[in-house]
Amino acid sequence: MPKVHMKPSHSEYLTIRGLRHHVRMWGQAPAPKLFLLHGWMDVSASFQFLVNALEKDWHIIAPDWRGCGRSAWTREGYWFQDYYADLDALLNHYSPDQPAYLVGHSMGGNIACTYSGIKPERVKKLISLEGFGAGRSRPDMAPARYERWLNELQNPPRLKGYDSFAAVAARLVANNPRLLPSQADFLAKHWARKLPSGEIILRFDPRHKTVNPVLNHVDELIECWRRITCPVLWVYSQEVDKRNWRKDSPEQLQQRKDAFRDLKEITLDDCGHMLHHDQPVNVAQLVERFLLQA
Repeated sequence: MPKVHMKPSHSEYLTIRGLRHHVRMWGQAPAPKLFLLHGWMDVSASFQFLVNALEKDWHIIAPDWRGCGRSAWTREGYWFQDYYADLDALLNHYSPDQPAYLVGHSMGGNIACTYSGIKPERVKKLISLEGFGAGRSRPDMAPARYERWLNELQNPPRLKGYDSFAAVAARLVANNPRLLPSQADFLAKHWARKLPSGEIILRFDPRHKTVNPVLNHVDELIECWRRITCPVLWVYSQEVDKRNWRKDSPEQLQQRKDAFRDLKEITLDDCGHMLHHDQPVNVAQLVERFLLQA
């Protein structure tokens, strides 16, 4: 297999709403700006393989969400409303005068979709990779959710330590058997860091694993999506049964789709949830074709 050219990135640090955020960039102005938004418990470097496969010159801006990667942790926990506000501040800083191209994976796609309805004038085109809203909830779920949250505040979750980066890479491959060893080795260096003691720990605040006491209100998300004015592309793996997305009935799934006035769907074969790792060339082609078409 031919060696893939690794496009170099550089880092900037930006204070967003009082919290130090790490922002990874590939390319530079005057190339068009493209914002890449990673998923839950992931990092901006996760997009490296996708970036390698892009043919056009782009000025790519990819933050580490709060509590992830090299960005600072919070003491108050993690809430979607904060992600919307962080994204708004990021766009105001890097693209204050122009609507943006947004590409988000999983949680990043959900954030991008909702934000695009909150501030439709700020988004030119939107691509969601494996992100189409969270699962539905019922009011009777609230007591148990609150109780679990309170218990986890008393006994917060912890992340496992590792004795080497190779062990982190092995975990990544165990999570996604399609991941090439070279990809896993690369990601491990960005997913984890070495302590003075020699222990390797992941670069994530373990409070991400604390249950969110706020129930998912899909109907609220749908009302946001109805306000989106830009074209939207939803890309998902063939391994995902979209007919039963987040345990939706066919009618409920159609309700999600109908909220978008300009929605295109594409399925990718031979990939899982991390489709930008499994099929970076195909995802890159889809991204550029969608963003550049008139």
